[in-house]
Parts: sequence; structure tokens; C-alpha cells
Amino acid sequence: MNQYKKVAFYTLGCKLNFSETSTIARNFENQGFAKVDFNETPDIFVINTCSVTDNADKKCRSIVRKALKINPNAFVVMIGCYAQLKPQEISSIPGVDLVLGANEKFNILDHIDKLEKEEKARVESNNIKETKDFIPSYSLGDRTRSFLKIQDGCDYFCTFCTIPLARGNSRNASIEETLIEAHKIAETDVREVVLTGVNIGDFGQGGDENFLQLIKKLDKIKGIDRWRISSIEPNLLTDEIIEFVSTSNHFVPHFHIPLQSGSDDLLQAMRRKYLTNLYRNRVAKIKQLMPNACIGVDVIVGFPGETEEEFLKTVNFIKDIDVSYLHVFTYSERANTTARKMAGAIPVDVRRERSRQLQILSEKKKRAFYESQLGNNFNVLFEAEENEGTIFGFTDNYVKVKLPYDKTLVNQIVPVSLSEIDRDGVVKINMKEKVV
Repeated sequence: MNQYKKVAFYTLGCKLNFSETSTIARNFENQGFAKVDFNETPDIFVINTCSVTDNADKKCRSIVRKALKINPNAFVVMIGCYAQLKPQEISSIPGVDLVLGANEKFNILDHIDKLEKEEKARVESNNIKETKDFIPSYSLGDRTRSFLKIQDGCDYFCTFCTIPLARGNSRNASIEETLIEAHKIAETDVREVVLTGVNIGDFGQGGDENFLQLIKKLDKIKGIDRWRISSIEPNLLTDEIIEFVSTSNHFVPHFHIPLQSGSDDLLQAMRRKYLTNLYRNRVAKIKQLMPNACIGVDVIVGFPGETEEEFLKTVNFIKDIDVSYLHVFTYSERANTTARKMAGAIPVDVRRERSRQLQILSEKKKRAFYESQLGNNFNVLFEAEENEGTIFGFTDNYVKVKLPYDKTLVNQIVPVSLSEIDRDGVVKINMKEKVV
């Protein structure tokens, strides 16, 4: 038994990171470690980093400082995308003991056995091209929902993105192996599973198996009430996938489809695999078959060459299509990306102002979507968390609703009628009968 008994985890970034942290935590527990909260004086801190936010370094330093205040003698291990992209930079953060790249993070226990506090951090990181394995992962701990990793890496090299450098080539397990992981989740209390990955629509990479075949098999698993597809590229979201979701038993009418820009010129400069016309057609197809479907959109503002005219193309395009909310990303320069060398850099204050304008547009889109759902009947899955005497839940089409806290509702699916939108933009509901 390792002398270090208590381990705590801190996860930055995406749902994929959360699924991987959860799997690594279970590996620790299987070896006799006690997983504890960050402030419970752990012997080991494992920090799963992200490279998408532009202040990754600052955020990591802040978390390490917080960890060492809690236990100055603790071992601090850094894993994740930022650890793969900039291992030397992250190893120079005072207090870091071990940095593991993409190939090594799932072997963390092998390194923990050898870990001794030294003056300099130890770095175990290989070239990302050597990362070939796919490690299945899923999150547990939230009774209501699990994130199931079905794919990793990306073969697209968009000019703004470092993810292929941080996670390697697109890869996945077989459908059969993925179903084994899904059945493990089905044996728990979890009611909803979110499919995650870097580029999930690329499942199979053009081989004998594909994403559509996978979701058809997942839909038949007993014990999971809802399957939710996370972000999927518009060029990989086929008519067949949309048609299947519209008639499936358990896949919900909620799509998150990256757009990035409403300008075809900028989409080409970003090296995206589609133009606005295809995107418009994807949205129209979804709404034709599922009028109440929720559609989320990723947008980047301030990309090099985004003149005021190009930005307005994005604004007008989003206004013109029937989408429900936006995730707005302010472009920031990334080392080793093509976009960093492009002409036409946009001043940072202009980027921020454009981001603010799109956030306002997102609020308007979301409110309009919520208003369009009032009076409709839906099933709501209530969350485990209590927030100031309130319990929240989501309809299958991702309308957030609230009620006064009632612990008997936790992790229950309840039929409701959407009655009115509250001041905070959350929908009030009228209860019907609880579904057992």
C-alpha cells in the first residue's frame, strides 16, 4: 500500500477532461487511496489542465498556490492538454512535482510510486505523435449525469486550434468496447449520459464503424433514460443522424454545433470543413424534424481578418437561423498555430466588444427559445444540487427549470408544464405526476 493515502483532483476545461479525471480517480481508489475534497489536506493533488483558455498558465499557478496553502508538503501532479503542450513551462511553476503528458496521464499510479519531493519537477512527456492508445473514460459522482468519452484526438487542423497537438490523432475504441463502458454506467443511478470527445462525429474515422452505428446501439441499452450528444461538427452531423435522433427512444432533441463564423471567407481562413450554407441546412433539417429542438452554437470573435463587415456577417447569420444559445470564444493567439502568423490582427479591445455584442445576442436567442416553449409539456430530470432553497432540472430539449427545493425530486424524471420565465431567465413550471 502506498504511504500516501489521500488524493484530491481539480479539473479545468471541457467535459472530456471531467470524464478522464473521474476515471483516473477511480484508478487511485482501486489502489487503496482515499479520494477527498481539495481542502481536506490531501497528500497528492492531481490537476487536470486545459489549453483552450488564454490564461491557462495564470490559472494553473493559482491552483498550485491554493493546494500548497492547504498542504505545503503535498505532491502536486499536473496532467492534461496544457501539460502536454507546454511541459517545461508548467514544470517551472513553484510547487509542481510531476508533469505528465498525454501518453502518461493514465499511468499516473506508476509514477506516484516513484515520486519523491525534489527541487525540480519531473517531466514525463513524449511527442504527441507517439500517443496512439484510446483510453475509455466516464465520469461518476453526479448521480444524475455521466460524461462518456467515446473518442479522443482530432485529424482536423483548424488554424486557431492546438487540440491536435495536445491530444493527437483521432481515435476511439470499437463499438463493442464502448458499449461495455456504457453498460457500466447503466448499472449506476445515472439517468442521463452525455457523449463526449474532441471530434465525436469522426468516430470510426471512415472505417467499418461510424457514429450513427454507435448511437443506434447505445439507444437500446436499458437503464439510461437520456443520451445527449455533445458538440458535433456540422459536416459530420448527417441527415441520417438527425433523422435517427428524431425517432429514437432515448436520444434527446439537443444539438451543439460549432459554427465559429458566419463569414465563408473566415471559415476558409480557419480551415473549417464546411461553409455557411451547409450549416444553415443542418439547422433547418433539425427544426423540420424536431421543431422544439435546442441548438447551441460555438462562435469565435476577433479572428485575424475579421473586419467589421465580416463580424456583421456572423451577427446577421446567427440572427437569421433558428438557434437557441451561443458559446462565445474571444480569439487569442496560440503558439504553433497557423492563425498566429496571419495578417489582420484585431485589437484586443475590439475583440472584447464583439464578444459582448454576441453575448447579448445569445441572451436574446435563449429567451426567444424559452418563450417558444412556454405552455408545452416536458419531462424534467432534476439535479442533485441545492441552490439557495431551489432545485433545478432540465427538459430533454435543455430548458432549465426550477422549483422550491424538494429532495424527493433529486434524480427523478417528472412531467411538467412550462409556465413562465423568471427574472433570472429560468423557467417556472407546473408539476404533474412524478414518473417512477
